Amino acid sequence: MIQRSLFAYALLATALAAAALVGCGTPSGLGSGEPAPPVAVQPHPEGLWPAWARAGTPPGDAGAAEAAQEQAPPTPLAGLPAVPVRGGLAAMKPDAIVCADSRMKAQCGRARIDLPGRAGVRPPVYRDLTGDGAPELIVAADVESGRIVSVYTAERGKVVQVLFTGGRRLAVEAVGSDLVVRAAASDGAEQAVRYTWDGTRMSTISDEKRYRPCPRSPRSSPDLSPPGSPSTQESPAEKSRAEKGPAEEGP
Repeated sequence: MIQRSLFAYALLATALAAAALVGCGTPSGLGSGEPAPPVAVQPHPEGLWPAWARAGTPPGDAGAAEAAQEQAPPTPLAGLPAVPVRGGLAAMKPDAIVCADSRMKAQCGRARIDLPGRAGVRPPVYRDLTGDGAPELIVAADVESGRIVSVYTAERGKVVQVLFTGGRRLAVEAVGSDLVVRAAASDGAEQAVRYTWDGTRMSTISDEKRYRPCPRSPRSSPDLSPPGSPSTQESPAEKSRAEKGPAEEGP
């Protein structure tokens, strides 16, 4: 009787220990009631102008995007009012910023376009590229010689241009806080230049070219079969008919 009681007590103790182990953790490594950590979502490319993305790349001579190079820190644009504290660049007129920029001055007063197919200035895009919570202004223009893109930020109440690039058949995408400019290079490659904020301007962090593989030429063709190959040899019946000459037609 005593042995049976000790055995039952041992079984009960083992069951309680197993239950305690199960309650302490789960196969995922989380404790009971502990929330799962959030899953990090990787940024994916986003077209800044959907109308142009839907239209695809128009035909024309290829020209590569201009990669940003090391240069002096950008200077504020002159002749503009102070950037409003509330609203930032979005509270200013994009046309006034374009007209104050010497690189974009040729686009001052040009028509605003909402669809591809003609020259003009596209709708402005606002996106935080510096990580300070205030969106930058992205302006693009379709010109007769290609496309140009300019990016502006606010620095101590002044408008500063932090990126200027251009080329033919040019498309711009945002990947998180970076910009990717895609174009067809003059040597036939597909070029992708990626820009990121370095504390002063949007600088180049990668410049990749991808070449499309050339189509393989067929090893042989029926029209180019060598003499004596099965495709050019005559069967005995055909050779006999050829020696007898053409058959006589009936009435």
